[in-house]
Amino acid sequence: MTQVPARESEDDLRDQLSSLQGVMLLSRLMTESADRNRILEIVANTLPSLGGTRLEGVWLFDAGWRATVGACADLGIRNEVESQVRGMAVGGLLHVPGAEWGWAEPLRGPTGPLGYVVVTAGREPSAPERFLLRVLSQQLGMALTNAALLAKERTSAENLRTANRALGETVAALEHSTSIHERLTQVAASGLGEAGIAEAVHELTGYPIAIEDRHANLRAWAGPGQPTPYPKDDPPARQALLRRVMAADRPLREGCRIYLVARAREDVIGVMVLFDPSGRAGDAERVALEHGATVLAMELARLQSVADTELRLRRDLVEELLSGTDEASALARAAALRYDLQRPHRVVVVERTGRQPDDGVLFRAVRNAARDAQVGSLLVSRLGRVVVLSDTNGRPWRAFQADVVHQLGGEGCRLGVGGTCGSPLDFPRSYREAVLALRIQRVAHGTEQVTLFEDLGLYRLLANMADLSLVEAFVHDWLGSLIEYDTQRGADLVATLTSYLENGGNYEATAQALAVHRNTLKYRLQRIREISGRELGDPDTSFHLQLATRVWQVLAALRAPADESPSLTPGPRASHQASS
Repeated sequence: MTQVPARESEDDLRDQLSSLQGVMLLSRLMTESADRNRILEIVANTLPSLGGTRLEGVWLFDAGWRATVGACADLGIRNEVESQVRGMAVGGLLHVPGAEWGWAEPLRGPTGPLGYVVVTAGREPSAPERFLLRVLSQQLGMALTNAALLAKERTSAENLRTANRALGETVAALEHSTSIHERLTQVAASGLGEAGIAEAVHELTGYPIAIEDRHANLRAWAGPGQPTPYPKDDPPARQALLRRVMAADRPLREGCRIYLVARAREDVIGVMVLFDPSGRAGDAERVALEHGATVLAMELARLQSVADTELRLRRDLVEELLSGTDEASALARAAALRYDLQRPHRVVVVERTGRQPDDGVLFRAVRNAARDAQVGSLLVSRLGRVVVLSDTNGRPWRAFQADVVHQLGGEGCRLGVGGTCGSPLDFPRSYREAVLALRIQRVAHGTEQVTLFEDLGLYRLLANMADLSLVEAFVHDWLGSLIEYDTQRGADLVATLTSYLENGGNYEATAQALAVHRNTLKYRLQRIREISGRELGDPDTSFHLQLATRVWQVLAALRAPADESPSLTPGPRASHQASS
């Protein structure tokens, strides 16, 4: 699937939100008119600018075909369109001679279905344009109903001085319909958020209203009787429910609840639920639910756009700091994000020890663990690892690693922690230190743990040497024959010697660390004595051999493939480097 650039996606989303706001303003103009023909003229003149489609007319159950000026002028074409619309149950594609694409969109009012909106276009509209058409149909149905009710009210007022029961019901329906439209339009313009939308729909319907995400997590509640804890379906049942609601394309009752999804770009971004244990909710409540879901879709799309923009800005800031940038630019970017970059920071690099590919699981695990442990909020993925700019004052690294492992479902991970950054210019250095700490951890230990660059001791000293030729010569003098033997025979004598010395010459601990039998260990140590000509029991010899193995580990870490960062000291190397 082609990746849509972040900037293009944001522009498209802003265009769609602007078009939705235009539809809401257009609905005000339509509602103020009591003339059906005038309403159709307003929509016909505005529709091409919203989605590139053309309004041919509407088919109303109570009035038949209402065409716009100049649309379907040919009687034969009009009859063909009418015959197709008459046979429809839920709308759909139309064959309109002379048009590349034709569509009948269901038209609903507060009292039920009204008919169909018939549109044509030179091409099939995109998903956002179809979404706009659906929203516009909702507003058009409201406006046509209002026009019909107003016309009926005026006729009744002229003929009858005393309101009868039918007129009273009509006026009540009109007032309720208008109040729904005005209240939710006010919420859309005021920025009250999800809680405000839920509260408005609750006030309009009198029923408890919940707003959920697509996974059934509660985001907002309005009304009495909020369940605690909030019930949540298992994922398969939830997905099946959402499919049924989307297929119905209208409020759908499931038991004591009525569901309607809020969609943007044909994707479910929220669900509005009306709780109706008595089963008395009718068309008026469903209309309020439909308008509420439309406003909710606009609000959630706006929030998603803001979140995506902030995430991109934070990612860009981290990349600039790690790659190196001037201090003024970094501080300006951080100030725009309201982030204090002048506190002491450390760069922490996290990598998985499993063999599974990084599909975003590691990033989410580190992000959640960093938030829970308050380690830091600036992080980015780099070549299968996650880099965190930590601003914590303590040393919570063990707890942080344990939390990441928990978030990964028990899969292991390693942490490398760089030195303190006193200014934005120090981040590249701290990042290189964190990566080197990981490399040395892999070579020296191979276990899942935390390594701080400042705690590396001898490794840190060697890593900062400008000239490695002398230490390379030292390694060659003490380990050269063993390294050459391992290279030619595919053996592990150097690794065996390293573990033996690190365990203080303890046979049992060394055999356990190497996962070999005690007799195998004895055989290897004997071969080491024969090949190197060294007596391992001599204290001076053991000291020099252990020093040589540690230097060998540092050299191996420095020469590891440059998977993310170059070594700290890319200085000259001795001519015998290949042998080590």
